[in-house]
Amino acid sequence: MTHRTWLITGISSGFGRMMASTLLARGERVAGTVRNLDAVADLKEAHGDALWLAVLDVADFNAIRPVIDRAFAAWGRIDVIVSNAGYGLFGAAEEASDEQVLHQIATNLLGSIQVVRGALPHLRVQGGGRILQLSTVGGQAAFPGAALYHASKWGIEGFIDSVAQEVAPFGIGCTLIEPGGARTGFRYRSAQLAPHMPDYDTSPAAHARRMIEAQTAVPPGNPERMVAAMIASVDEPMAPRRLALGSDAYSAMHRQLTERLAALEAQRELAHSTDAPVMW
Repeated sequence: MTHRTWLITGISSGFGRMMASTLLARGERVAGTVRNLDAVADLKEAHGDALWLAVLDVADFNAIRPVIDRAFAAWGRIDVIVSNAGYGLFGAAEEASDEQVLHQIATNLLGSIQVVRGALPHLRVQGGGRILQLSTVGGQAAFPGAALYHASKWGIEGFIDSVAQEVAPFGIGCTLIEPGGARTGFRYRSAQLAPHMPDYDTSPAAHARRMIEAQTAVPPGNPERMVAAMIASVDEPMAPRRLALGSDAYSAMHRQLTERLAALEAQRELAHSTDAPVMW
C-alpha cells in the first residue's frame, strides 16, 4: 500500500472526519483543519503526530493560504488536497438574508477557490499531486429551495473544470466529488434554513424546508462506501474529472443532463444562424 499525506479541510464531522479517520487508521498522515480543536481531540489522542491540526474557518478566505503554507512546511510534501469544508443553505432565494447569501458563497465557493489556489504553488514545485473538491449532485442538477447552495456548487464546478486543464501539464489531477444524499449530519445538523416567508408555502421551494424540518427522510447513500470510493479514486492513474456517488445522484444528474442536451440540440440551427457571414 502506498502511504500518502493528505490535507483535508473540515474534519470535525461528515465526510471530512470519516476520511481522516479512515486514512489515519491505515497509517497515512493527515493535515486537517477545523473550526474547533475540541471536536477532534479524540482523533489527535488516538493518532498523535500522524495528525497535524490547524484552526480554520474557510469563510475567512484570507486566512487559508497561511494555513496551507504551514501544513506543507510541517510535512514537506502533501500528496492529496481535499477541499471538503462547506454546508448547505436551504429555502427560496428570496427568503435568504443578505448575510446568509454572503456566508454561503464565502464558505463553499470563495473558500474552496482559496484552498485550491493556496495549494497549487506547492503541488507544482513538488511535481504533482491530486485535488479532490467536494461538490454534490447539486453541482450538476438543480432543485427548488437550494438556489444559493447550487450557486456555490455550480461555481466551484466551473472553477475546477478550468483549473484541471490549466494544471494538467504539472502532473496535478483534479476530481469533483458529486455525492447524493448520504447518512451524515449534512442534511439535519449542519444545514441552515433561510427565514420563512409564508408566500412560498405553495412554491416547490417549500419541499426542501419541509424535509429538513421533519428530519424523517433517510438519505440512500452509505458514507463509508462513498469515502472509500473517494480515497480509491486517488489510486487511478488518471484523475477522474467527476465522481458520481449514490443512485440518487446518478439518476438526478442523468435526467437533467439529458434534458439539457436535448434542449441544446433543439437550438442547433438557431445557434449557427447567429454567426457572422463568412467573408471570402
